[in-house]
Amino acid sequence: QVQLVESGGGLVQAGDSLRLSCAASGRTISSHAMGWFRQAPGKEREFVAAISLSGVSTTYADSVKGRFTISRDNAKTMYLQMNSLKPEDTAVYYCAARRSGGTAAVDIYAYDHWGQGTQVTVSS
Repeated sequence: QVQLVESGGGLVQAGDSLRLSCAASGRTISSHAMGWFRQAPGKEREFVAAISLSGVSTTYADSVKGRFTISRDNAKTMYLQMNSLKPEDTAVYYCAARRSGGTAAVDIYAYDHWGQGTQVTVSS
């Protein structure tokens, strides 16, 4: 079973950038399509971005399109580059892996393995 650990979160000002990393232990992520989700206080966990098993296909939530970029090194690590951050991006960010299916899925129920999350706080 793949175990996922997120890092790179922190407190930044509006307009700043952060890069989140999702590292796998136990197994590689090379055989998994991956995704990023986030959960703000009092809200449900929501889709942010996803990348296919091959890394060729990506998809983004409308709220982050053009500002965030998902990527992977196809071995151990996935990334989320976040630019032009806004206060509404404040949330705990989770990475996730699909056990089966190689497409970049937006459905939270398509993912089987989850990290513990990393906090991103954007001040205005």
